[in-house]
Amino acid sequence: MNAQQLKNSILQMAVSGKLVPQDPNDEPASVLLERIRKEKEQLIKEGKIKKEKNPSYIFRGADNTPYEKVGKNEPVSIAEEVPFEIPESWEWCRLGDIFYHNTGKALNASNQSGQLLKYITTSNLYWNRFELDSLRQMYFTDAEIEKCTATKGDLLVCEGGDIGRAAIWPLEYDIRIQNHIHRLRAYVPVCTEYYYYIFYLYKHVGWIGGKGIGIQGLSANALHSLLFPLPPIKEQQRIVEKISQIEPYAEKYESTESKLAALNSGFPEQLRKSILQLAIQGKLVPQDPNDEPASVLLERIRTEKERLIKDGKIKRDKNESVIYRRDNSHYEKLGSLERCIDDEIPFEVPDSWSWCRLGHILLKLSDGTHSTPRYQSAGIPFLSVKDVSSGFLDFSSCKYISEPEHKELYSRCNPEYGDLLLTKVGTTGIPAIVDTRDEFSLFVSVALLKFNQDLLYNKFLLYEILSPLVQKQAEESTRGVGNKNWVMRDIAKTLIVIPPIEKQYRIVDMIERIFPYCNRI
Repeated sequence: MNAQQLKNSILQMAVSGKLVPQDPNDEPASVLLERIRKEKEQLIKEGKIKKEKNPSYIFRGADNTPYEKVGKNEPVSIAEEVPFEIPESWEWCRLGDIFYHNTGKALNASNQSGQLLKYITTSNLYWNRFELDSLRQMYFTDAEIEKCTATKGDLLVCEGGDIGRAAIWPLEYDIRIQNHIHRLRAYVPVCTEYYYYIFYLYKHVGWIGGKGIGIQGLSANALHSLLFPLPPIKEQQRIVEKISQIEPYAEKYESTESKLAALNSGFPEQLRKSILQLAIQGKLVPQDPNDEPASVLLERIRTEKERLIKDGKIKRDKNESVIYRRDNSHYEKLGSLERCIDDEIPFEVPDSWSWCRLGHILLKLSDGTHSTPRYQSAGIPFLSVKDVSSGFLDFSSCKYISEPEHKELYSRCNPEYGDLLLTKVGTTGIPAIVDTRDEFSLFVSVALLKFNQDLLYNKFLLYEILSPLVQKQAEESTRGVGNKNWVMRDIAKTLIVIPPIEKQYRIVDMIERIFPYCNRI
């Protein structure tokens, strides 16, 4: 049972006479109804209210089920309308039998006669509370003030917005109401809190604003005819007192449930992060001393880059980074400069692993075009961050460009099968593997990462980018407030760790065996 179901259950017991014991000394609800009828007759004589054309009178028939007589019509059974049984001392009645009600003033900026007064709308009215920080004003005539003013103890109910939401006006000063709020004021003193709980229950079980047999809207007529159980006055008070005693426990239950729900919803993601963290620390799978060290792998990458530079296929990085260990410390050489970077190394890794900068292992790091191309209804797909931010390439709603324009863009930024894409504007730090051999172009919001796929496993790099190690750096390096940007220079400087190539495959295999179980826990 969740917290809302618990609250509904408590209130269901309350309004069906099962929350507190009945007292045979209580004045029956029928006497209260008779007193209200006499008060209404007096108000009609005094011209303060109008006589109903078709008043409702609900009574128990000879078969002990409820019947209703409306105006001069013959009584009809309403047994099917009554949702549950109530004690003998209670009565079924319509809300209009207990309260006279009206809505507030409709907004009319052109009407500026009367007094300029503050008013509340449905946006100020919440369950048993009001938000009054920034109230608006409009003009009210004397007649409108009489009709549209709520005083302390009035029950206010939303006709629009969250239909049926209710609260009791708690303040000593009066407030005006807008036309989407009903004001309910009892003909004789009653325990208004009890009726608030009626609205809360009816709303949350779908009898107001719900589907099926529930009241879809809450017009004046619908409100007037709302059927509800009426206990004796003293029992109303006992019910409210008991609910007040129980509510702190129900709220604590709700708070605990919310924390548990947050834990349950966040736990799979936290577990995945922990698994990725263990993976890049070398703690997810055992080490194999026969694996070729990552330092040899990085030397191969360095040799290949030198060859491509000589062939004129790539440019030399002016700030080429080389990270190495000496005297049990980590050093980085940038050109002719050397510095100790022990304070940047977040954790220890196995001896056969090596630290490096992301740019060091890449044969190419570029982003898409910085100019908006000419779009057309069909042609070559053109992807932006929205088409990659799911972690997969999504062509379902991408834009298209002409083939000549694509070829021009592709000559600089050419995503190919197996490459990695990385979101860098707006939603940053989300990697995706290019899983198609069809050509497409990229916008500036996506970066392209090319590397030797014989020396580096693209899935391992993807999982490392998703790991807390890289995600933290992405968050810290992302700049801007609105459209945030992870610039290319900072992407290249990202600190990563590289295991032996055999280990990369074993790690990925273990991750993909474990991840499917995360959502089942």
